[in-house]
Amino acid sequence: QVQLIESGGGLVQAGDSLRLSCAASQFTFTSTNAAWFRQAPGKEPEFVAGVNWSGSNTEYAGSVYGRSTISRNNAENTVILEINGLNPADTTIYYCATDRRAYRAVIARDSSDYAYWGQGTQVTVSS
Repeated sequence: QVQLIESGGGLVQAGDSLRLSCAASQFTFTSTNAAWFRQAPGKEPEFVAGVNWSGSNTEYAGSVYGRSTISRNNAENTVILEINGLNPADTTIYYCATDRRAYRAVIARDSSDYAYWGQGTQVTVSS
C-alpha cells in the first residue's frame, strides 16, 4: 500500500522554525514532483512549496517565500520542508503529496494534480 508519512509538526512560538519531513513507503517517487500543501478547516488545500523530481527546481507560495526551503533526498525517498519565522497564520495541517504524472516539466500548484497524499502533520504557532 502506497503511503506518505509526514512528521515534524508541533506547537511552537512565533518566530520559531520547523522542519517537516515526508517519507514514502511502498513506492519510490523519484520520478515525480512532490509538494507540500496546507489546509485549514473548510478550505481548499493551499500550495506551500514544491520540488521537481530531480530536486533541481523549487517553487514557493508567496506566503512562505524567502523563509522556507523545500528539498528532497531521492536516495532516502524523503522530502523536507523547513519554515522559518513562523507566525500564527501558519497554523494548520500540512500535507505532502506526489504528482500524478511522472517527470512533469513544471511544478503544479493545483492539488488535483497530486495523486498520493500523506495523513498530515499539525503545525500550531502561538503568538
